[in-house]
Amino acid sequence: MIFNPITDWHFYAAAVPAVLLLGISKSGFGAGFGSLAVPMMALAVTVPQAAAILMPVLLVMDLLGIAAFRRDFDGALLKFLLPWGLLGTVIGTLSFKLLQPHWVAGIVGLFTLLFLAQRLLFPPRPDQPAPPRWVGALLTITSGFTSFVAHAGGPPVNAYVIPLALSPVRFTGTMAFFFFAINLSKWVPYAWLGLLDWRNLATSLVLLPLAPLGVWAGVWIARRIDQQLFYRFIYVGMLLTGIKLVWDAVA
Repeated sequence: MIFNPITDWHFYAAAVPAVLLLGISKSGFGAGFGSLAVPMMALAVTVPQAAAILMPVLLVMDLLGIAAFRRDFDGALLKFLLPWGLLGTVIGTLSFKLLQPHWVAGIVGLFTLLFLAQRLLFPPRPDQPAPPRWVGALLTITSGFTSFVAHAGGPPVNAYVIPLALSPVRFTGTMAFFFFAINLSKWVPYAWLGLLDWRNLATSLVLLPLAPLGVWAGVWIARRIDQQLFYRFIYVGMLLTGIKLVWDAVA
């Protein structure tokens, strides 16, 4: 096998900041920004190729995340989320070749902006009950689906989990284990769809050293930030992500 990664500097101008943003979002800090990684890289390569290149990078980031937060997760919440998220990846596998990537971008962006509008118009109260489980199931299926197609699973599942008002560390740990399982489930379907070719894997290896930098920076911040400020950063990340993805869909 010849080591033959992408050499175009335009690609790395988009890929390096995309991987760093993805690492920071994997730590929990700035959750939502990670959904920008594939759209940013799609400035230089196709969406399926960008998603394939990020697969090994995501695996390393996920392992770092669950190692950092191995004692900080909500087990009961994970047992509820995982089956629905995995169902979403199955739907993504079966429909991958039928959907245009910009349609998926638009769906994710619209979900994200609607959630933020709901939070702005109807702010949560201390006595407000948690969202219904059926809402959580639908959002988590959407998360698994959009994660499979464009690694953009954060905003939909965040829309269900954020109102549960977990502490920053518990929120981060739960999301770390959730997306570790979701991303691990995508390897066989990606190979089956022919996305894991040697050129993409070689390019992943070039980007791999950047993975710990973003994760470690985000973990350091997540353990020290005030809870209210933490969720404000998440909202900003989701707002920018939603606008970018909707723009990608209509443009």
